[in-house]
Amino acid sequence: MQTTFVQLLLQHAAERPQATAMREKEYGVWQALTWTDLAGMVQHIAAGLHQAGLMRGEHMIVVGANRPRLYATMLAVQSLGAIPIPLYQDAAAAECVFPINNAEVRFAFAEDQEQVDKLLEVRDQCPQLTHIYFDDPRGLRKYDVLGLASLDELIAAGKVFADLHTEFFKTEVEKAKPSDVAAMFFTSGTTGNPKGVVHTHNSLLTAANAGARFDKLTHAEDVLAYLPPAWIGQNIFSYAQWLSCGYVVNCPESASTVTIDLKEIGPTYYFAPPRVFEGLLTSVMIRMEDAGAIKRKMFHYFMAKAKKVGPALMDGKSVGMVDRLIYTVGNWMVYGPLRNNLGMSRVRVAYTAGEAIGPDLFTFYRSIGINLKQLYGSTETAVFVCQQPDNQAWADTVGVPSLGVEIKVQDNGEILVKSPGLFKGYYKNQAATDEVLTDGGWYHTSDAGFLDAHGHLKIIDRVKDVGRIKGGAFDGAMFAPKYVENKLKFFPHIKEVVAYGDGREKVCVMINIDMEAVGNWAERRNLPYAGYTDLAQKPEVYQLIKECVEKVNADLSADTLLAGSQVSRFLVLHKELDADDGELTRTNKVRRGFIAEKYLALVDGLYDGKTEQFIETVVKFEDGRTGSVSATLKLTDATIYAPVKAAA
Repeated sequence: MQTTFVQLLLQHAAERPQATAMREKEYGVWQALTWTDLAGMVQHIAAGLHQAGLMRGEHMIVVGANRPRLYATMLAVQSLGAIPIPLYQDAAAAECVFPINNAEVRFAFAEDQEQVDKLLEVRDQCPQLTHIYFDDPRGLRKYDVLGLASLDELIAAGKVFADLHTEFFKTEVEKAKPSDVAAMFFTSGTTGNPKGVVHTHNSLLTAANAGARFDKLTHAEDVLAYLPPAWIGQNIFSYAQWLSCGYVVNCPESASTVTIDLKEIGPTYYFAPPRVFEGLLTSVMIRMEDAGAIKRKMFHYFMAKAKKVGPALMDGKSVGMVDRLIYTVGNWMVYGPLRNNLGMSRVRVAYTAGEAIGPDLFTFYRSIGINLKQLYGSTETAVFVCQQPDNQAWADTVGVPSLGVEIKVQDNGEILVKSPGLFKGYYKNQAATDEVLTDGGWYHTSDAGFLDAHGHLKIIDRVKDVGRIKGGAFDGAMFAPKYVENKLKFFPHIKEVVAYGDGREKVCVMINIDMEAVGNWAERRNLPYAGYTDLAQKPEVYQLIKECVEKVNADLSADTLLAGSQVSRFLVLHKELDADDGELTRTNKVRRGFIAEKYLALVDGLYDGKTEQFIETVVKFEDGRTGSVSATLKLTDATIYAPVKAAA
């Protein structure tokens, strides 16, 4: 696609000037912004930034939630030939230092007081950060800081400049080439400093357009933009594809209203990582447990039928007349109302990516008539590497290569990708670039997998994480930690799992309970508790989690390849894993190595056969203060099942 983001904006403004480009919910009311309004805002912000001294090729930080003015600022930066860098709005101030200094950032957009405070806190470490513009003025009226100004002031100054120099904006936009750098995204940094992933207009828009053609997306789609703009997935779905297709992007009022806003908008195109789908399912199961006996019985009856029939119907396969009739009744009584309650009654295509999704979780959504599909990609590949066709969405694959993408698998199982959507390189890090990009244009994904007989890609785990059991009854068996973790996380009572077993004689896991689900379960049983730590160590809760672990073990015993990955021992952690404590990345991926070091006493206790282990952990609170949480944890055995031999 030989164009740029801003050229696409101006094209939509010319062809559909009064069509809605974005909606923003403010004070409970949805406000619409047309393509003409958006183009005007972008022009004025760009003129203001030019006057302030933003130069072509410079970087500008944008940090905040999805808001029309944040998107407009990114477009304004790109229109001047500068490069926006979205940062995670929930990142601690210290996490902003490396990106700002690495990219030599002088200009920043901060959504509100929280983000302004964060940037001002690190200003001594980033002396070149001279211009900070804020959107929401609440709490900032009495700030008297050099270089701090409102976006309204910038827009007003820009309007004056644009009125005097009518050709300025058009001339700047025409200077941009598709091969120019369009944006930079910093990786989550599971090891060491994050890396700046450099993408061009061409790489982002080619990938976005390929995905849009695959799913026949048009300007008629409605999308809810609720995930961090700093995540490449959100950026592709709500920015690159938005400008490529011209559909409507809806910005929720706040993180706490997303569920309500989802129901109000009823998106046709929906994207979420597995964690969001897990959370939605957990909320459904909690409500069903609180329902009356008749309603519960009806729900479970029709859901059992849906699991048997639903996926086949979604894939366009024929089913028996009786099964189809029962499913139709179930759709009227259960599945339809459930889709509506989830805010997915209008969803035509739903995607999950970022992490592997548990097969049971995936099947649940497809069984109730939601066209949930998996895609495979990364920040470096602009998301789209593999996608699932509508009638070939299988739980154990991530689909076929996207348009223009080539895939090959090395002898060690690592997947290599060649694509027009590949990044240009890591910013100021040629050594890291050379590690993953070959001279022939192939990108080393570090994921292990293989192409099946249907041409679909199957992902096993990260190459470095796939291991072998050493010793014991399953000596030499394959161990895939992510697969085990995902199977356990399907249960609504389990929020997070960390599995260990490579080079050891058995598999042990550490588990986070889901506070909402287990708390609800405990209250219905009149089980008193005083917070997470107390609830997590209740004997009744351990029995509940043990049943989940043993159900997973029973499933794994029937898997010839992964029977050795059954969980021998487990514990329930005394605190929730948290990105602020370094245990998760900002995209909520488990930092398994870091956790193993931090909780070495617990890992050793599991493998040494201990029945309990004291642990004290330093935690960081939202306001920056630190404290500690301590507990004596129970370490428990789980039943291991003999592998089920396949029928001859």
